[in-house]
Amino acid sequence: MAGFLKKLLPRRFRKDGQTIPAIRLHGAIMAGGSQFRPALNLATVAPLLEKAFAVKEAPAVAISVNSPGGSPVQSRLIYQRIRDLAEEKKKRVLIFVEDVAASGGYMIALAGDEIIADPSSIVGSIGVVSGGFGFPELLKKIGVERRVYTAGENKVVLDPFQPEKERDVEFLKSLQLDIHDTFIEMVKARRGTLLSDHPDIFSGLFWTGRRGRELGLVDGLGDMRGEVKRRYGEKARLELIQPSRSLFGRRQPGAAVAGSLASPLAASAVAGLVEAIEERALWARFGL
Repeated sequence: MAGFLKKLLPRRFRKDGQTIPAIRLHGAIMAGGSQFRPALNLATVAPLLEKAFAVKEAPAVAISVNSPGGSPVQSRLIYQRIRDLAEEKKKRVLIFVEDVAASGGYMIALAGDEIIADPSSIVGSIGVVSGGFGFPELLKKIGVERRVYTAGENKVVLDPFQPEKERDVEFLKSLQLDIHDTFIEMVKARRGTLLSDHPDIFSGLFWTGRRGRELGLVDGLGDMRGEVKRRYGEKARLELIQPSRSLFGRRQPGAAVAGSLASPLAASAVAGLVEAIEERALWARFGL
């Protein structure tokens, strides 16, 4: 009975230690997503962040990052939302790297007032990559003629069914350089004088957490539970903030007209497969 009554008291009146809200950001970063393959993006992350930063008594929010990267736009949006909430709610942000915080994953990690990694974590990969496939001969082999009509000479830049053009590649590289510059500016702004002068820091290379600390990419080595107890006492506890669930334990689906569900499900399944392949390729870059 005493335990039940204790739970009814506001946290500030309890004597069971500090509660630190924790969020787990896991997966490739991409817009959209589906019921078969939820994506890591601002739309999926924002409700968790709002809930975590709303815990008034908490002096900090702990965020676990485990991502090989993905969309630079979504990465920066998540980063910015974390920083905006941290300043608005006056809370410290502790980022904990699990297996990997690389590329866009590291961009999100920059939102932390401190970044703590496992010694064997992978961090860095401060660069920009684009990839695709070319099929200029495929249509001929299967007897298909492709017809494209445009208004604007550059509407078919990087068309995978046409031979690669040097000017198209140069244009893509110019976009990549702009994005890379933004990434570098973010790293310098957040890590400042902590960064070493290693010539490869912004080259796209990645390192272990131990080496990342030497390079100034992370602040320390450790794990979330141990670090929280070290900072806030042995009685401190983590409260995992999770997505809302329906009555049956699933995310609330959108409404569907009777008899029209099969086609959207099939389309979602195909999209999920493509996203899974793309995500697998991102993780594979880091041997994971």
